[in-house]
Amino acid sequence: MSDETLTTLTDDDRDFLRRPLHGFFSTASGPVPPQPRPVWFEATADGTIQLFTAPDSLKVRRLAEDPRSSLVVAAPAGERERWISVSGSTTVEQGLDAAHNLAARLAARYWDLDDPARAADLAEILADDQVRVVLHPEQIRRFTF
Repeated sequence: MSDETLTTLTDDDRDFLRRPLHGFFSTASGPVPPQPRPVWFEATADGTIQLFTAPDSLKVRRLAEDPRSSLVVAAPAGERERWISVSGSTTVEQGLDAAHNLAARLAARYWDLDDPARAADLAEILADDQVRVVLHPEQIRRFTF
């Protein structure tokens, strides 16, 4: 069993985070207790975590008030217990191409895009404005058992 805190993702963390797992994203601003929301995410080579959302989403409005956030990712039931929690400050990037490219990469990871319904779902996402939210880790906690 291990429980440790670091400030950077390890190679093992990145391998775990490449899997099509849902992350639970919370903002510092908002209701108490926090109300995390499931999100698709990507851990980048430079150690940040990124996700996409609508520019007028509640996440973006809360991050404008306070840029701190966290993401928790856990192994699914049936696997050995493991989770990673990443917290830090975020930036919201307005570049539509970057957000749409991220959305397309994540859709390919989470969905079978050969399914016409899922391909249509992705087309709908790409037809809307999106922003990229980048979480810059300041504290990373992990647990394995």
